[in-house]
Amino acid sequence: MRINVIGTSGSGKSTLAKRLAGKLNVPYIEMDVLYWRTNWQGTPDEELFARLEQLLAQPGWVLDGNYNRSRDIKWRNVDIVVWVDYGFWRTLRQALLRAIRRAWHRHELWPGTGNYETFRRSFLSRESIILWTLKTWRTNRARYEADLADPRYQHVRFVRLTSPRQANEFLATLA
Repeated sequence: MRINVIGTSGSGKSTLAKRLAGKLNVPYIEMDVLYWRTNWQGTPDEELFARLEQLLAQPGWVLDGNYNRSRDIKWRNVDIVVWVDYGFWRTLRQALLRAIRRAWHRHELWPGTGNYETFRRSFLSRESIILWTLKTWRTNRARYEADLADPRYQHVRFVRLTSPRQANEFLATLA
């Protein structure tokens, strides 16, 4: 099975994607790991897309992440796109708690990158993940709703989860 888990930053997509990969016993692929380099430098699209193509050639996987510019690659052979669409306040609260936890514990976000969330970066900068969540929640919802109706993706089974209970029920349905 090939699954892409999407949703706004802080929605819980990584947690769900890891649980899905574990349950299905398939590789977990995190778009952020593919994209971010040391010192918060991004990977050029050509290189990112080549790495993504290589990883998605496997017979089964769970891909965690949006990166909308890679949608045609991600969804070419995907079976299911799971949209974690929790409400705005829940998503914002989860993003806030995660940012605090990461800054407090100085947890390296992606191994080998040396990239850490700090209180300054999370709350007082233009690169703030909280600001990103605030700016993208509404536009992501509109984009994902349009994707559900887009004929280019009629081969994709979309699953929209609006609560953790629905996420648990979805997990329980998978063999």
